[in-house]
Amino acid sequence: MSSRGRGRGGGGYQDRGGSRGGGGGGYRGGGGRGGGGRGGGGGGDRGGGSFRGGGGGDRGGGGSFRGGRGGGPPQVYSVPGGIPAPDKTVTKTEDALIAPAKSVDLSTLGLQDVLPRRPAYGTKGAEVTLWANYVSLTASSKLVLYRYEMSVTPAATGNKLTQVVRLLLEAPELAEYKHGLVSDFRKTILSRQKFSDRTINIAYRSIGQDEPKEDGVQFQVKLQLTNTLATSELIEYLTSTNPSAQYDEKLPLIQALNIFLKHYAKSGDNLVSMGSAESGSSKTFAIGQLSDTWDLGNCLTAIRGFFASVRAATARVLVNINVSQAAFFQEGPLDQFILRLGTQGGLSKLQAFIHGIRIRVTHLPDKLNRRGKPVSRVRTIGWLANTKDGQGLKNPARVKAFGAGPKDVQFWLKEDSKDTKKQGGKGAKAQGGQYISVYDFFAKQHKVYIKDTQLPVINVGDRANPNYLPLQVCYVLPGQPCNTTLSTAQAQQMIRFAVRKPFDNATSIVTKGLKIAGLSSETNPLLAQFGFDISQDLITVSGRVIASPKVGYGQNRQIPTFGGSWNMLPRDSPSLKFSNAGSMQKWSCVYIEMPNDYPHAQTFTSAGLTEVLRSFHAVLGDTGIAASPPLQPFQRLQLSHNDDPELEALMKRAASSLQLLFVILPATPIPLYNRVKYLGDVKYGIHTVCSVGTKISNPKGQDQYLRNLALKFNLKLGGNNHLVDPTHLGFITENKTMIVGIDVTHPTAGNKEAPSIASMVASIDQKLGQWPGILSIQPKSRQELVADLTEMLKSRLRLWRQKGKHSEFPENIIVYRDGVSEGQYQPVLDQELPLLRAACKEIYPAPDQKKGLPRMTVAIVGKRHHTRFYPTTAADADKGGNTKAGTVVDRGVTEARSWDFFLQAHTALQGTARPAHYYVVLDEIFRSRYAKTPGKNIADEFTNLTQSMCYAFGRATKAVSYCAPAYYADVLCERSRCYLSSLFESPPASEATSMVDGAAGGLNTGALQQEVQVHERLKDSMFYI
Repeated sequence: MSSRGRGRGGGGYQDRGGSRGGGGGGYRGGGGRGGGGRGGGGGGDRGGGSFRGGGGGDRGGGGSFRGGRGGGPPQVYSVPGGIPAPDKTVTKTEDALIAPAKSVDLSTLGLQDVLPRRPAYGTKGAEVTLWANYVSLTASSKLVLYRYEMSVTPAATGNKLTQVVRLLLEAPELAEYKHGLVSDFRKTILSRQKFSDRTINIAYRSIGQDEPKEDGVQFQVKLQLTNTLATSELIEYLTSTNPSAQYDEKLPLIQALNIFLKHYAKSGDNLVSMGSAESGSSKTFAIGQLSDTWDLGNCLTAIRGFFASVRAATARVLVNINVSQAAFFQEGPLDQFILRLGTQGGLSKLQAFIHGIRIRVTHLPDKLNRRGKPVSRVRTIGWLANTKDGQGLKNPARVKAFGAGPKDVQFWLKEDSKDTKKQGGKGAKAQGGQYISVYDFFAKQHKVYIKDTQLPVINVGDRANPNYLPLQVCYVLPGQPCNTTLSTAQAQQMIRFAVRKPFDNATSIVTKGLKIAGLSSETNPLLAQFGFDISQDLITVSGRVIASPKVGYGQNRQIPTFGGSWNMLPRDSPSLKFSNAGSMQKWSCVYIEMPNDYPHAQTFTSAGLTEVLRSFHAVLGDTGIAASPPLQPFQRLQLSHNDDPELEALMKRAASSLQLLFVILPATPIPLYNRVKYLGDVKYGIHTVCSVGTKISNPKGQDQYLRNLALKFNLKLGGNNHLVDPTHLGFITENKTMIVGIDVTHPTAGNKEAPSIASMVASIDQKLGQWPGILSIQPKSRQELVADLTEMLKSRLRLWRQKGKHSEFPENIIVYRDGVSEGQYQPVLDQELPLLRAACKEIYPAPDQKKGLPRMTVAIVGKRHHTRFYPTTAADADKGGNTKAGTVVDRGVTEARSWDFFLQAHTALQGTARPAHYYVVLDEIFRSRYAKTPGKNIADEFTNLTQSMCYAFGRATKAVSYCAPAYYADVLCERSRCYLSSLFESPPASEATSMVDGAAGGLNTGALQQEVQVHERLKDSMFYI
């Protein structure tokens, strides 16, 4: 799932190929996810979406939103001359590398944990040839790159650092190397020629200036050689058929190649670069006529750009390229910008939204440099005018109120002032001048008469030495990414823009992406200068479509799945009952009304909702749940605001007498949903299921909606909704294997109040129906590796025995670890695995430990990658033009020495399907179990089990886009953000500051842990569904 709820604008949106895990019944709120991937409904570091008023303008665009093609075959990407076969040299090298791995004796491996080698390539399934969104990169065998680390004194950041590096690349001391230099414009320079370490003095000047100012800053840049990187050595390693071959400079060289690509975007005109070359993530956006755009409303525009990243693969180097969308501030006059935006949410949120935007002043003429080229006068918005501005000055500014207009902001103007300088320094004397308003100054000095005096004045200086401008003389520059949180409406528009068919994305990549990302010699002359050749079409790879499992329901009924989906209301046969239905004797329903909900509330009569509840009660019985009629069948609770104490009083009463409370929420329920979940899950210990009134009362599709709600009810009641066909589960049916999912959610960038939160879920038996979970606050915000794994796993192992009714602990533990970046694979093994083993050492009996129990397998689950596959023929495509559910790719774009694969278990509901990526970092189970079993392929066994896990998600009647353990852990992380919504919202609510240790500048983890500590009555259940 690439996004849920609201999303981060500047972080970029991908092509929306994930499968939603059912959830058609009820409402999922919460703060959303921070960082990369997942949008946050309440978590943002700069003004949330709720304050934005004003109009949004007409929907613009240029994006292609192509629908289906009637009843005909789906459109697939093709090239003249037919479909090229996958590279035979690559296949030959892959096979040669795997042959020795099949005979590896586990006893020869050392005690130190190392990333396991691929045991085999999979063979099961129908073979298909697929396009992959990769192009091949060939480098001159003579190319050597010398990597130099830069240290800049005094320290510089952001745009200033970028300009310092630009000036460095033009410095006379590097003139003889000029045409062979590239940089990431942060801390690295690459050179085709070696030169001695040196320190270069840079006299800073702004873009377009001919000469530095007399009092300008002088920077010292020290260059020190750190690596000598020969591309021939990388190719020799990648083409070697020796499984034990090593190349220590592989990652530095791949990073260097990514720096080479990023240099193009950072140095090109009308291009905007986002992401870090060091992390292998770089997105390039063309500003102007080349780009596809879409109006998001409220001063934001979505632009389609392209992600590009160099990757090492078997026998070759590839560049992964994918479409990517991001939100940008709309260019234009700042006063019109603010009028469209509106100030209904308050001036503080307005200030947070516009802080950091670069503007061009229009009341002064452009400067001309020596070449006669006009140079704009650019400023950066700091803040709105504030009563505390310039307090240290002799003649401080006089500001009537925060966000005052030009007639209510005065500054000291010297008598001899002949320029636009508005404020004296700290030593300025009171005599020989006067206070003047911003309004009068611009009228007298510049003949600019401000039309709207109610609009606030901005400060483009700093708070100590303010420099005021009226909005009327400011013009927002194009190409500025917006890192604020998108509103719900904006997120919906972004999704409309991002959702595209595979054909459209593949075509965009080839026709536009290669040029915009600097992967074509037409736009990037550095390719030829450095000796790089990049293919101008996508590669093809071999894939397989593996069979999907059947699913089982009550009364021993098994039904087939088609396209990763099935129906509880099969044609020509009775409806299905849950495989293990729960019982519910005491439950009730409440409809919550808010003041702004009046128009909707009028459609929800007591009689109408009573009838809906009667229908729902019948559905519960039809699915097998033994449910009594609801107590007090219909209650209406009128709240005056989100924090109305009447809600807590209701929840407290309900917890004392009910198993479950069904809550029908107003039309805009996010804050209320968060509060309901906190009160129910944490404070009072009562299960809650939430729905939005407009959905449950809509007769269209109501029966299916109610059945989706029943899925949640049954899981919360401890039941199992369906079972995966045991013949697809292998040794899991022996009831000796526990499967664990782990995830971590992080606050959005810039949010210093919210913590990172880790979650763990685990199965309790071989039925894989119940997955109780636990939450833990991380010691440091944005910490990826989980600190409390020992206690978390111990709690799951105890539940295995108690709730799963086992006499022994599991012999096998399979861990699916979500939320880990690619650079953290080895740290997971080095730091998290010992914590998991420590839990087992503390809890397993000595005889079990002597037997080597438990055996563990750990796989990293990757969702936020950019690899996509496209069908090459209509026969191999689903109705949406995507690859079919069950598609597996483990060749062509992987490294043979690693055990990883891509699996698309689901059918994408919209857009381009995104497969999940699985990378095995530890295996003590599959190789030892199947290596000597005739007819068993180790890779197939793990892949098939993983696909079956995608069918084990109980809240859906379809396979989800990645395996259920990781998916459940992800959902649990989402729930934790509801509990701490006051910290994840932007700006954090003032009452939440008690959970932050202000003196130490850190997190009060004890207080925070209490806020996510699920109530004793619910903690061993699936409360989070």
